[in-house]
Amino acid sequence: MDKKTKNNKTAGAMDLDLGIGGLSLGGLFKSMENLIDLAAELNEAGGALNKEGEVDLGRLRKGMKAVYGFSVKTMAGGKSVVEPFGNIKKTPQGPKLEEEREPITDLFDEKDEIRVCVEMPGLNEADIQLDIKTDILEITAQTGDRKYRKEILLPVKAKPENMTSAYRNGILELRIKKP
Repeated sequence: MDKKTKNNKTAGAMDLDLGIGGLSLGGLFKSMENLIDLAAELNEAGGALNKEGEVDLGRLRKGMKAVYGFSVKTMAGGKSVVEPFGNIKKTPQGPKLEEEREPITDLFDEKDEIRVCVEMPGLNEADIQLDIKTDILEITAQTGDRKYRKEILLPVKAKPENMTSAYRNGILELRIKKP
């Protein structure tokens, strides 16, 4: 492979395709897809794989950044769970850039309670709003240019008065007592 072909291949992998102004995320998503394939190796040893990044898109929207990532976890029985996070959403029309980031979350269904851990750095506890509607937990937060939003399907119906929360070092921990 000559140097020019190699450089073009490398440049193509770095193109951003957001469906606006000729930019493309195709190479980025292909790279993420390759990392997801590595999750099969985690099935044997157990564990977790996280990949994330940030792209400055200030020329598209002042101060706006594309945040992308995913977490691959191996659960009991060898089942892998892939959870995306960030503000790039996959739609039938292609990738779409949102103002709100979807934070990475972990849900633990324990004997007497449900525990939810959410990564939302750069906030104060007062910036966070929580709402439970039967079995849907909605988390929203905003401060300055950081906006987060996540809806989580709970394994049981719950009431807001049975929930406690604590926010420390960018991690929101919720405990919801089971009925």
